[in-house]
Amino acid sequence: MEENKATTTLARMHILIVDREALFARALQDAFENYGANVEILNEVDDAFKYLNRGEFNVVVYSFYQGDTNCQYLIDAFKKTKPKGLFFVLFDINTFQREQAIIEGLSDVDDFFIRPLDAYKFAEILDTFYGERNGLSRSLTVVEPYVHQLKPYMLFRSPVMKRVLSHLPRIASSDQTVLISGETGTGKELVARAIHMLSPRAEGPFVSINCGAIPDGLIEGELFGHERGAFTGALRTHRGKFEIATGGTLFLDEIGDMPLHLQVKLLRVLEEGTIYRLGAEESINVDVRVIAATRRDLKRDVEEGLFRDDLYYRLNVLRIHLPPLRERIEDIPMLALYFLERAFNELGLLPPYPTLSPGTIELLEKLYWKGNVRELRNLMTRVATLLPQESSKVLPVHILPHLDEFIETFHRNPSPSQIDVPGIFIPLGTPFDKIEEMVIRETLRYTNGNRTRAAKLLNISVRTIRRKLKQYNIQ
Repeated sequence: MEENKATTTLARMHILIVDREALFARALQDAFENYGANVEILNEVDDAFKYLNRGEFNVVVYSFYQGDTNCQYLIDAFKKTKPKGLFFVLFDINTFQREQAIIEGLSDVDDFFIRPLDAYKFAEILDTFYGERNGLSRSLTVVEPYVHQLKPYMLFRSPVMKRVLSHLPRIASSDQTVLISGETGTGKELVARAIHMLSPRAEGPFVSINCGAIPDGLIEGELFGHERGAFTGALRTHRGKFEIATGGTLFLDEIGDMPLHLQVKLLRVLEEGTIYRLGAEESINVDVRVIAATRRDLKRDVEEGLFRDDLYYRLNVLRIHLPPLRERIEDIPMLALYFLERAFNELGLLPPYPTLSPGTIELLEKLYWKGNVRELRNLMTRVATLLPQESSKVLPVHILPHLDEFIETFHRNPSPSQIDVPGIFIPLGTPFDKIEEMVIRETLRYTNGNRTRAAKLLNISVRTIRRKLKQYNIQ
């Protein structure tokens, strides 16, 4: 969808692109011009110094490659002529690994962006960022009208989380068991606490136990308690989690790791509402709502005989599945900012705090987040602790040193999406006219059928591309 050029911030901008890769530079030019910007491209850095002396550029987009010795000089020359101008540096992961000290040492850079980079998304980010500098658009980091808060427990704005949690008040009002599934770090205990706080049991205790963190020989006593003398070392009577949680909620985390023999006893508690302490002859009534959580596929575990089917169906009365962070990208900026500011506060720093640059947000949204929200929280804590004191914002160069696993994966397993512009595989011996047809089709696919943009990317006239479309019967 094309932007209204009269209303975009970039429509008033004169942008200089310095990049030796002509195809990517043209893709950027096409994206910026779609926003109404005036764009010029230079493939040689030496020519850029001459252009900057004219003092007519508001923005410089500079691609940093291995062995670059001119970047800082160019930044200084640009800022001298345009102190309020924007200078953006682009680089790929391989370049950062080899030139980390130089890239981290660059000063007066407004932001860094990691390639591969979608040209049109980059143009949108720049349009927003420059507007923010002039008070014309909202910050990328805090989008308050879209923040949904459930007590103090959940922050989200993504449609998928809105759908997942839309029934939470009704689930909370019930007293049925709840099964929460999701990968490690997705916030299962937070949702369980939210259900408790929204429920009629909110004044009662919320008791949590991780079924996978306690040895098999101890977990039964932790859950049900034991009488004095029930076993060697039982010097006094011990109340279990079920008794402690009476009148409230018991959260059984990682229920899939519970031993099979205990699953039978748990089922009886859920059915009868009574427990037996170890060594006791008399039952004890307990009034507890049970919320269970798992990172495992319990249905598959049932099929493989690792989890009792009767307990599974008893737990699976009300079900909530929490998506991984990579499936709720819209939530990453606000979560990252929340954890960052919380870390600054815990360090004893006073606001205003450094914020996240658009390039940093773009980087965070690319990550796989194997550890989900917990991993994001830990990363922001680390960044806040080690951020240079003079920094007014968190840049990608402050993030990348803490992403060894991401960098190694990125370097070792490049995927078809890890390119700046689309490409095609052409087998050796393909006839030239077939190659031409393939390139035209792929370019039109990239431009969503926009012939003018396709012609510009291919450096041919619109008239020529129309003729080629007719020649190859491309609709």
